[in-house]
Amino acid sequence: MLDGAPSEHPDFAAGPSTEHCRALIVSAMPALELEVWSDIACPWCYVGKRRLEGALRQFSHTAELRVTWRSFELDTKAPKEQDRTVTHAERLARKYGMSVAQAQQATDNLSALAQKEGLAFDFVNLRWTNTFDAHRLVHLGHARSLQGAVKERLLKAYFEQGELLSDHETLVRLVAEVGLDAGEAADVLASDAYGAAVRADEAEARELGISGVPCFVFGRQFAVSGAQSTEVMLKALEQAWTERPSQGAPAEGAACGPEGC
Repeated sequence: MLDGAPSEHPDFAAGPSTEHCRALIVSAMPALELEVWSDIACPWCYVGKRRLEGALRQFSHTAELRVTWRSFELDTKAPKEQDRTVTHAERLARKYGMSVAQAQQATDNLSALAQKEGLAFDFVNLRWTNTFDAHRLVHLGHARSLQGAVKERLLKAYFEQGELLSDHETLVRLVAEVGLDAGEAADVLASDAYGAAVRADEAEARELGISGVPCFVFGRQFAVSGAQSTEVMLKALEQAWTERPSQGAPAEGAACGPEGC
């Protein structure tokens, strides 16, 4: 687990100063990176996302933070669609070796907890499915600077709206709602695009010792596992900010600036 170019003008007078270079470097780099390994079919991942958002609203440096959503499939062999005559509680009981009554109680408790975070889980109409293609579209979202919106839309569709997230037409419709090009999304799903990126995230999770999700990795320095409270997440953000590596200043040498050489 984690432990935590010269000017064409002959006198070069238009060249940037060292201070200007430093400003460019700093503005191009996030002061802190947060990577979140999660699955779209993981209820605790949705709860954890809401709690992280609550912490970010209180964090003083949110504008200097970059969040990247990494892929993690809880069941890589899950079929495209499960038998809908089997209830969620029955499926949980079979999977974890508990009674249906116990599974239903656990489901009810989770729904109540999620409601406190503003989430309306619908386990009656939830459609268990394989999430590989959905993860591929999250990667497309990253490439188009819409990853957070894509992730949120898919989570909401799965847990609150009973959408089947292995169905390509459904996926295209959902991601188009948050700004992705429908034609491009359809092309991705019709190919193997971003499949290697999903597998790379999962392989990296194994290398980092991540075996459960959500897992929040701060600057590759330390990690917080599970859907911790907003207070815990805020403390983790503040610790990560305090302990972040210095970005360093650019190497300084003779340079030309607006005042000449």
